[in-house]
Amino acid sequence: MQTRKQEILDLLWYHPVEIGHWVGFRDLTELHNEWLRKFLFENQDQTLQAHRGSYKTTTLSLFFALNSIIHPYETMLFFRKTDTDVQEVIRQTENILATGCVRRIAHDLYGKQFYLVTAKNNELQNNLGQSVKGASQLLGLGLGTSITGKHADIVITDDIISIKDRVSGAERRKTRIAYQELQNVKNRGGRFINTGTPWHKEDAFTMMPNLTRYDCYSTGLMTNDEIRDIRNKMSPSLFAANYELKHIADEGIIFPEVPIGANQEYIKNGICHVDSAYGGSDYTAFTIMTYIDKRYYIYGKLWHKHVEECYAEILSLYNQFLCGKLYTEKNADKGMVARDLKNMGMRVVPYDEDMNKHVKISTYLKAIWQDVVFVEGTDYEYISQIEDYTEDAEHDDAPDGASVLARYLYKKYGRKERDYTRPLER
Repeated sequence: MQTRKQEILDLLWYHPVEIGHWVGFRDLTELHNEWLRKFLFENQDQTLQAHRGSYKTTTLSLFFALNSIIHPYETMLFFRKTDTDVQEVIRQTENILATGCVRRIAHDLYGKQFYLVTAKNNELQNNLGQSVKGASQLLGLGLGTSITGKHADIVITDDIISIKDRVSGAERRKTRIAYQELQNVKNRGGRFINTGTPWHKEDAFTMMPNLTRYDCYSTGLMTNDEIRDIRNKMSPSLFAANYELKHIADEGIIFPEVPIGANQEYIKNGICHVDSAYGGSDYTAFTIMTYIDKRYYIYGKLWHKHVEECYAEILSLYNQFLCGKLYTEKNADKGMVARDLKNMGMRVVPYDEDMNKHVKISTYLKAIWQDVVFVEGTDYEYISQIEDYTEDAEHDDAPDGASVLARYLYKKYGRKERDYTRPLER
């Protein structure tokens, strides 16, 4: 029995990634073994940046499970951007702890049956480390949740910097403030583990200590063809941030940052557009636009769905904001969507598009861009799709739809004098 226990201890110390392979994570490599050993056994704060798709979060869920067995009396507080994001990782950790091999490891180490005392969407506690203080081994919270009275031996942040931080200065400030507040959560002698992918040169990673980077060229997880394919589908600055883990000046960028957060009253009685997806990887984009006091206000929604699955939401938004004309292209579907939306009571204007898409976007949307303000509630993915637009972009549904309305309003108002007297915070 002692020999078996020592074998398990040696495995946990030297090759914890093998347990990941046993529970189904067969894509984990020696690199992830290195990450796991640092998470489990280092005493200092650490920040790990790795490219998208490098199994950072998978490695973290394995760390949560193993740490609750190796160090059963240590408490962990786990933060992601939202509560929903947290729940996904907690569920995965619970599934790991439910596997036969992990339960056998716990039994061989402690000589008793292993089970979970608490298994909630955001909280896990096993029977090895029940504390008289009542604190759970693992508690997950969305960033911005009240942390009054919360303390932990290890504070973990994962992807608390997201696409929202890329497109919104206000969101970047909010994330930095929230991260500062987390410093009060760590117990004396405790540590931070921060993981994620950078999105902006001024994001909260600038505050995180002991940074190590693993870009797409060094992990061995992506082939040259995969890297080349992804690079061709996004803007140079976004690829550099998310895959090369660096920030570059995006020379020739078409759509730089513009203000976000105007009151939704600004887009009432506006014109709107539906850019339809018919399956595959395309998005259905819904855009409302108005021209008020020499500014163009945009409200945008993006759904990774067939357009017919979005009809109810489109109708709801159309009625909520008292929209007028709704434009939709009839080239691809011979006017089917236009007929459907008209039958639902919307004031539909179908049109045939004969202008090159890139020319349309880089002419009309670009022409109004310096005067654009996004309205509160616009999907961050919608904004990002425009700001990352290039002629070869994989997805251009948002800029395509917005450019149609821009063409209409620019031709009607665009030659009027611009108004610089109302600066708006992004």
